[in-house]
Amino acid sequence: MPEEQAGTRIHGIEPLREMLAPTGCIGSPAAAILGRNARAVRAILFNKSAATNWSLGWHQDRTICVRARRDTPGFGPWTVKQGLHHVAPPFDLLTRMVTLRVHLDDVPADNAPLLVAPGSHRMGRIAVDEIDAVVSRCGTMACLARAGDIWIYSTPILHASEAAAAPRNRRVLQVDYAADELPGDLEWLGA
Repeated sequence: MPEEQAGTRIHGIEPLREMLAPTGCIGSPAAAILGRNARAVRAILFNKSAATNWSLGWHQDRTICVRARRDTPGFGPWTVKQGLHHVAPPFDLLTRMVTLRVHLDDVPADNAPLLVAPGSHRMGRIAVDEIDAVVSRCGTMACLARAGDIWIYSTPILHASEAAAAPRNRRVLQVDYAADELPGDLEWLGA
């Protein structure tokens, strides 16, 4: 990944498939929660560095990545990110997903750890104008990590990230997992 690029969506990398599978070193924690039908449905490699030291406000992840656009009741709006089709599914689908963050570098407090609002994933879809109140009510937790650690959380949890106080590489492989089949002609793209 180029140093000046903050993140890239990845899929179809054959050597990674074995690790992301439900029996793989990355996929097995997701399978322990979702069952043997768990599959990696989206992967993003992030690198927050001195050149890409961004901050990201509190939000819920609300889209999934699919093979092709197939208009389906309850799914929308549609977007295209790095050439890949994304759609907002019914929120209930997101509540049955988990997200794993595989830390490739140490993430101490000064290197922009992920911030989460514990318990916010149980509050359903949170309107943008209610986010600050929910974060205040739930509190925040910094997800500190050592290289090799894996954090796992419910996909719709409120999360954010500040710019690093002492910027250096903070590479993270983020992988969304689901066990559900999609309705109609929709298909997961996969990681």
